[in-house]
Amino acid sequence: QVQLVESGGGLVQPGGSLRLSCAASGSIFRILPGGWYRRAPGKQRELVATIANGGATTYADSVKGRFTISRDYTKNTVYLQMNSLKLEDTAVYYCNAGGPATNYWGQGTQVTVSS
Repeated sequence: QVQLVESGGGLVQPGGSLRLSCAASGSIFRILPGGWYRRAPGKQRELVATIANGGATTYADSVKGRFTISRDYTKNTVYLQMNSLKLEDTAVYYCNAGGPATNYWGQGTQVTVSS
């Protein structure tokens, strides 16, 4: 069983930065891929970034070059560093373990980019 708790969301101006954290309980998390997804108002959930157990990463085209996903195995935590934030990055961000077909989701953290 894996439980995920996100933190680090908030209100930021365009061009600003935030770092999201996803703390996991459960040793199985160490062997699962981690991921961040987001849902903007009126839109479907979309993939933001993933990180495999071996460290390989993937990113949505819309965030490439601005966002960085990483994980700390000693803390059982996955991070999402978000730089050069844009208005369209406003969404609820969700942490996931094992891919979207699993039940391993966090509760979500709101990121609002506004001037």
